[in-house]
Amino acid sequence: MSEFTSATAAQLQPPISVWDRITTWASDNKVAAYTIAGTVVVVSGAGAIYYFSDSKKAAPTEKRKSKKERRKEKKDAEEAARRSGGIDLKDVEAGTAPKAPTVEAAPEDELPEINDITVETFSAEDRATYANKLKVKGNKAYGSKDYNKAIELYSQAILCKPDPVFYSNRAACYNALSEWDKVVEDTTAAVSMDPDMFSEALLDYTASCIIDGFKNENSAAKVEQLLKKVAEKKGKAILETKKNKLPSATFVTNYLQSFRPRDPPAGLEESADLDESTGKGQLRKGLVAMKNKTGDAYDEAAAAFKKALELGDLGEHEAFALNMRATFGYLEGSVESAMDDLTKAIELQPTLTQAYIKRASMQLELGDKDKAAEDFEKAMEQSQDDPDIFYHRAQLHFILGEFADAAKDYQKSIDLDRDFIYSHIQLGVTQYKMGSIASSMATFRRCIKNFDKVPDVYNYYGELLLDQQKYEEAIQRFETAIEMERTTKPAGAINVLPLINKALALFQWKQDFQAAEDLCNKALIIDPDCDIAVATMAQLLLQQGKVVDALKYFERAAELSRTEGEIINALSYAEATRTQLEVSEKYPQLAARLAHMGGGMPGAGGPGMR
Repeated sequence: MSEFTSATAAQLQPPISVWDRITTWASDNKVAAYTIAGTVVVVSGAGAIYYFSDSKKAAPTEKRKSKKERRKEKKDAEEAARRSGGIDLKDVEAGTAPKAPTVEAAPEDELPEINDITVETFSAEDRATYANKLKVKGNKAYGSKDYNKAIELYSQAILCKPDPVFYSNRAACYNALSEWDKVVEDTTAAVSMDPDMFSEALLDYTASCIIDGFKNENSAAKVEQLLKKVAEKKGKAILETKKNKLPSATFVTNYLQSFRPRDPPAGLEESADLDESTGKGQLRKGLVAMKNKTGDAYDEAAAAFKKALELGDLGEHEAFALNMRATFGYLEGSVESAMDDLTKAIELQPTLTQAYIKRASMQLELGDKDKAAEDFEKAMEQSQDDPDIFYHRAQLHFILGEFADAAKDYQKSIDLDRDFIYSHIQLGVTQYKMGSIASSMATFRRCIKNFDKVPDVYNYYGELLLDQQKYEEAIQRFETAIEMERTTKPAGAINVLPLINKALALFQWKQDFQAAEDLCNKALIIDPDCDIAVATMAQLLLQQGKVVDALKYFERAAELSRTEGEIINALSYAEATRTQLEVSEKYPQLAARLAHMGGGMPGAGGPGMR
């Protein structure tokens, strides 16, 4: 399985990092076995606009009560002051803003002089009361477009009682006065005080990105941070109810074929006379199902390996059964339980090097490269001539950008077994990443000569050609791969990546949206759960300004994600897209401004794919 990402990494080049980041996400999802959980790439610069809190809670009355009641009143007042009194900017501009909270605005002379010295003399209860009155006055001034007066009043309210709503409202005033740095400053303060304001703050920051032409790096960075925070919150909610399931057949196949095919353990051969009501019978059933390489077959295999261990009586095959259950558990997203299974397998059979290798890849996905390296060392202690160890250790180096070390391990893997095509492919990719273009091309030409019946060779060679903008030749390679997949495999086992790559090539070369969409749709008919096809379709739709449809595909990508990190990643793009939609609907003047700029927000006059 190649981990080269050029098929999509270079296709888009806007003035900010929206599209290259989206396409990096899409291409990184080809790295089926080596996505590192928690490493989130987010979009910087989807569209947005400023916000006033729209909570309509009323502040408590000021009737004298008992000491106990006053303490409760004080707590309630603080909470009400934090949540109440905001006005939606759209309602203000339309003249339909809600009425102020029930605490009536007192005449100006009923408020004492408020500054950073006098405020220290007020009781906590008085501060909360004055803050709420000042907020009401500030809202009134804002509604009258007396922004400087509103800023003064909100500032006094903040002196009395720092509150995220006050900062957010003052940020909107600065927005009206085009004081962008102060907008960012106040929005930062609001978000740091109230994490629940992440979604609304996205509007603040991204609007400043639009208005200043995406030149303020601080604002763009805040957009990225906020997108991640919003996505993290929603991602955790999804994980609470998410059921584990296998990813697409393309994903599963790419992972499984990254290990050299091996004969089944003695006694589990397809010809063996085994009763499927026994553990060994279920083990053989799972192995047979895997050979079909379809989504249904993989589901059957996963269920069989689980059943085998439930039935037990596996004898010397128990470690192998744990290894296989761990493999499919990992693919379903149950990383920790899969690691437990692998640890048990190693305890039962220390020579099972594949268990060390798989556990290492899981350690890497969890972000612990040191433990991953330790597992490779332990595998090496068991065997110095297992080519899979070197191949997968090379993958670790590749992921970490240690390309020279990766190349050495890929070559060692080849020296031990020249018949494993993916070592050759990945060596060529690594040479390319190191800048040795001639060596890389030579490696792939040898691959085509020696493995001329393997579609993956043509697909990944096409990616290299596409990265060099040799469109016609790249498309020829993709078409060869597509035809080989079609004629040599059953429909459910076809690898759809060549279809997607051809779609991207046609789009980059000829800006042919329709042809690209048709190819992505064909890929999704063959493999409906293919995350890379879903991600690419989302890009194509977004680039055409079909934001509502693009959002559906980004949300679908989140549903297909296996791990928390992948879910958060997908949701980051969904939230960026959703924010753009809000801008377009509520504040078309900003969307129009962005379109006039010719870049930035995807789907709003942004740049085309190269």
